[in-house]
Amino acid sequence: MDVNARRSSMTFFSDPADHYSHRVRMVLAEKGVTVDIVDVDPNDKPEDLAEINPYNSIPTLLDRDLVLYESSIIMEYLDERFPHPPLLPVYPVARAQSRLLIRRIEIDWAKNVDVLMAGKGRETVITKARKELREGLVSVAPLFADKPFFMNEEFTLVDCCVAPILWRLQAMDIKLPERQAKPITQYMNKIFERQSFRDSLSEAEIEMRE
Repeated sequence: MDVNARRSSMTFFSDPADHYSHRVRMVLAEKGVTVDIVDVDPNDKPEDLAEINPYNSIPTLLDRDLVLYESSIIMEYLDERFPHPPLLPVYPVARAQSRLLIRRIEIDWAKNVDVLMAGKGRETVITKARKELREGLVSVAPLFADKPFFMNEEFTLVDCCVAPILWRLQAMDIKLPERQAKPITQYMNKIFERQSFRDSLSEAEIEMRE
């Protein structure tokens, strides 16, 4: 692969502490894409973000005249724009299954992560979110041992969604049971040592586990 082919005039508006932004940064790092990452304070967004994104939301990717602003859409676009290494399976059925897994992660886990990372709201809501996320992870722990990566033989976009959540467990005050969650712990150790994952971390994310 020609290194110059990986270069781009992309700008990525990213919240340094947000797991949706983190998942896109993982894809960018995995692909080795050169991109201008603009760290955005969600409480003080730059004016140019509102000018290009009608929802003024983060993450947002600007690629020349194209503006994308949903993490899943951004990830799939990057996978197609920079096809090596591929981060979705080749065959339609497997691709659909991966997309469904991402959707389930967003419904079952990501919403609870949003509540816990925001740290706002009634204590009962926060406690419920922590309990649901912890139990949800423990219930699928055996799946982490079935294959080298989550539900796949290869590293995929699904891993890019799962890893940022697991990285934030400590910040969300979630401690998994050692014996039951052993497959998750082993998965975390492997993914967190992956060079692309290390490269994807913002300073705020590094501080989450110090």
